[in-house]
Amino acid sequence: MRRALIDNSAWSRLFSPTTVPAGRRSEVGRAIEAGDVFVCVPFLLEAGYSARNAMDHDELLCELEALPNLEIDSVVERRALDAQAQLARVGHHRLPTVDLLLSAIADRHQVDVLHYDADYDLIASMTDLRFGSVWLATRGSL
Repeated sequence: MRRALIDNSAWSRLFSPTTVPAGRRSEVGRAIEAGDVFVCVPFLLEAGYSARNAMDHDELLCELEALPNLEIDSVVERRALDAQAQLARVGHHRLPTVDLLLSAIADRHQVDVLHYDADYDLIASMTDLRFGSVWLATRGSL
């Protein structure tokens, strides 16, 4: 697996033994251990939103903040806004803002996005953002 920014759609399914095939789970686990899976603030906020309580939130963020972080800068901000404008021109601008930000961050840092969310395929195909749209598992299989 190439270097990738992880999306909550992948993270939330990754460690469920009933959803993700064991081989894929192991592959992603090895990439995490190798430092090839990244996080960013929009992902951390989205993951933290899913916490059940304060203790769960603290444990989750402590675990996730141990992963390498990709930062948002003015280039990322501009690329996300430009991508939304490009999508608006073709009637697809109502995508989640977190997905646009992650795509722009991936483009800026030249990494893929690891996800289970068709929005990334749409962003990759209908904007000038360049990143690999990498599915955690085959679309529609989970």
